[in-house]
Amino acid sequence: MMEAITPVDAVPALDREEAARLSRVEYERFADQLRSLAVGDWTKRTECPAWDVRAMAAHVLGMMEGFSSLREFVHQMSSAKKAAGDGPFIDGLTAVQVRDRSDLSPPLLLERIVGMGPRASRSRRNVPGPLRRITMKQEVGGVEEKWRFGYLLDVILTRDCWMHRIDIARATDREFHATPDHDGRIVADVVAEWGRRHGAPFTLRLSGPAGGVFTTGTVGEEIEIDAIEFCRTLSGRARGAGLLGQEVPF
Repeated sequence: MMEAITPVDAVPALDREEAARLSRVEYERFADQLRSLAVGDWTKRTECPAWDVRAMAAHVLGMMEGFSSLREFVHQMSSAKKAAGDGPFIDGLTAVQVRDRSDLSPPLLLERIVGMGPRASRSRRNVPGPLRRITMKQEVGGVEEKWRFGYLLDVILTRDCWMHRIDIARATDREFHATPDHDGRIVADVVAEWGRRHGAPFTLRLSGPAGGVFTTGTVGEEIEIDAIEFCRTLSGRARGAGLLGQEVPF
């Protein structure tokens, strides 16, 4: 049986409706993952050095609440500037999210995440077009970029939650539940952006349920790697050589 090969330029961009569907499923899976944790799992360290599992869940909840309430959004944005100091704004933002939820027990964190999931997904979906076209500055791999707000809403916020679900699975030594329709679609979108960012020819074989074979159709670097490890590498969580050194934001 011949393997299915996807030309990378044939991977469709996420539209608003598909992005909303992916975000709903991802929030549900994140909540399911937290439900599966034992009491001792919440204090285990993650690959984000400053965070244990509880702090990582608080960050995810903070993102959900910050993009579901204008008042909370304004609070987080204004507080983040002070918290960041001379450092990256995103570090100040996430620090505020974790700090503001530091008094929530794991059961309360889970309860809030379950309750916020549908609302957060709906709020992101309903941000109007003019706001989606506003640009913002963000640093990726030491280079300042300009992102449209819609890219943050439709792509990055879901990738962020997804990657933290991987982080928690690794921290607690649990299986990461991946499916072709959901996780495979997120991975394919990452592959397409990765290809655009480096612009070089390649053939990429990703193993696992979220994997697939992607190519530019021309001779180039050939890479074989697990799909989840591919994304971890592009996020900076693992060292990558060659084209795998091209960072992609999560």
